[in-house]
Amino acid sequence: MAEGNIEIVFTRLPGFAAATLRGPVTHATTVECPPEGEWLAIRFRLGTYFPRIDSVSLHDHRDLNLPILPDGRFWFSGLSWEIPSFDNAEDFVARLATTGVITRDADIEDAVVGGVPRMSQRSVQRHVLRATGLTLSSVQQIERARRAAVLLKEGCSILDVTHSAGYADQAHLTRSVKHLIGMTPAKLLRDQPQLSFSFKT
Repeated sequence: MAEGNIEIVFTRLPGFAAATLRGPVTHATTVECPPEGEWLAIRFRLGTYFPRIDSVSLHDHRDLNLPILPDGRFWFSGLSWEIPSFDNAEDFVARLATTGVITRDADIEDAVVGGVPRMSQRSVQRHVLRATGLTLSSVQQIERARRAAVLLKEGCSILDVTHSAGYADQAHLTRSVKHLIGMTPAKLLRDQPQLSFSFKT
């Protein structure tokens, strides 16, 4: 699904390992996941970014594959890192923050849901663009579509979701959700498909 967040994804396949930085995605795409593979994705909270990497350069699957070292570790930002597990992912993220590999602009989440009163609109736009590589409007559209998808998967009616998520009408909801989530609201409601949700950021 479309998303304004950055991720680091660890892939394990027979005879193969990868550590991949992924940036914001502005439209839905299908991702192939072979049945023999294992993935651990750390999806960073909105506003978190890599200060040494231009967020725009990672847009729409222009991923950055990090070198895997002979000992199975990976090289990132001048340091050797152990590939984390689900159990120690929080410690891994803390180390990324401590070493300055990631940083966070806490104003981004406020900007997306309603603005930052102490900042001009131009300043807000600049902060959002630096952190996500997207315009504020694009991030807001993505977040609204993801919220609509969650409501639909929870069984809310299309009419209720149209109102709750702030769409002008059902046609607007359908166009947005189909483009950003990859399927129509009716299909989401009826089929309850598996989506690339990562709820904990």
